[in-house]
Amino acid sequence: MNNIDQSNWVSGNVADITLSAIKKMAMLSAKTEGAASLAWGLPSFRTPEYIRKGTAERMETDPEAGMYALPDGLKELRDLVAQLHLRETGVSVDPDKNVLITAGNMQGLNTMFHVITNPGDEVIVTDPGFASHINQIKLCRGNPVFWRLNEDKGWNLDLNRLQALITPRTKAIVLVSPSNPTGKIFSREELLEVGRIAKKNNLLILLDDPYRYFTYENKDKYFNLASEEALADHIVYLFTFSKSFAMSGWRLGYMILPGHLKKEALKVHDVTMICTPRISQIAGSVALQGKMDHIVEFEDILASRRELIQQRLDRVPHVFEYVEPEGAYYVFPRIKAEHKDSFDFCLRLLREAKVAFTPGSAFGPSGENHVRMAFCVSEDNINLAFDRIEGYFKP
Repeated sequence: MNNIDQSNWVSGNVADITLSAIKKMAMLSAKTEGAASLAWGLPSFRTPEYIRKGTAERMETDPEAGMYALPDGLKELRDLVAQLHLRETGVSVDPDKNVLITAGNMQGLNTMFHVITNPGDEVIVTDPGFASHINQIKLCRGNPVFWRLNEDKGWNLDLNRLQALITPRTKAIVLVSPSNPTGKIFSREELLEVGRIAKKNNLLILLDDPYRYFTYENKDKYFNLASEEALADHIVYLFTFSKSFAMSGWRLGYMILPGHLKKEALKVHDVTMICTPRISQIAGSVALQGKMDHIVEFEDILASRRELIQQRLDRVPHVFEYVEPEGAYYVFPRIKAEHKDSFDFCLRLLREAKVAFTPGSAFGPSGENHVRMAFCVSEDNINLAFDRIEGYFKP
């Protein structure tokens, strides 16, 4: 067995990507006894009771609850999604032609990258931007093109740079607002200009929107570009139940997309998933038929944690400087303490202080010399992490 040549067993597109640094740090911290981890954006909340109970009741009364669903999702859930989208955006969509139920936004984005990407095609991502988007594009043999955000102006979109990044190989622009990892909410004016540029250049915009309900005092700033009906043919809108409904393990989300793209996305979705788990879709239907009051409670708790982590950051200005996050539940401080690079810094902190952050280099070139901290964890965990930071980096 030791003489078997295994070098050709792994395809080049898999060999060329790495495990997400978010998961890598989460796995390392899980092996470090007593570690205080702010590495993974995993909400500490339990799935709300009305969803748990309602799903359990459906399991008992629905004889098909454990069966396959049709590839695009349960009609009941697609109808509810279309109704929610109309309430949220004012845009009416056809549940049959424009809605596809996914196993979370990660699977939805992966499906779309397979649909639109030929080898060598380019997809523009914000820099910094979500680490997994970068690897998903590479996995499809595409090239992520990094659109650098303006840190000096609070991580604003640099619209003057965008047109210069577009080439004949450009297929799409990926946007997340509120942003992961910076917590930035891009303004209505910025997003409309991105839409104008995309339409002018016949590009698709992929809107990954996990954090739309977590905007704190900045609700008036949040703008959903999917509400611009003139851009409907250029937008794929994705929402996940993971964050706002504390359903990360249920793996459930949805896409709103042009009808001709749904037909293509179904091919990929079918050969990779067959269908999103039916029990998760039932839970999603229960979730959307409830009052969703828990979201206000979740946001209030996260607002308190955001205030706490900023207070703790303010006590270590010799270690970090940061831009206040406007939404989501991340802060992305620059490292001021002496360090070689962000990954080495995070490994050293975990090994020597038992504190886990995600290295900023995972989120694009301009993420280097930063770390991402997730404040969706308990206040005790945040305080423990920063007590250790203060002890480790004594002024």
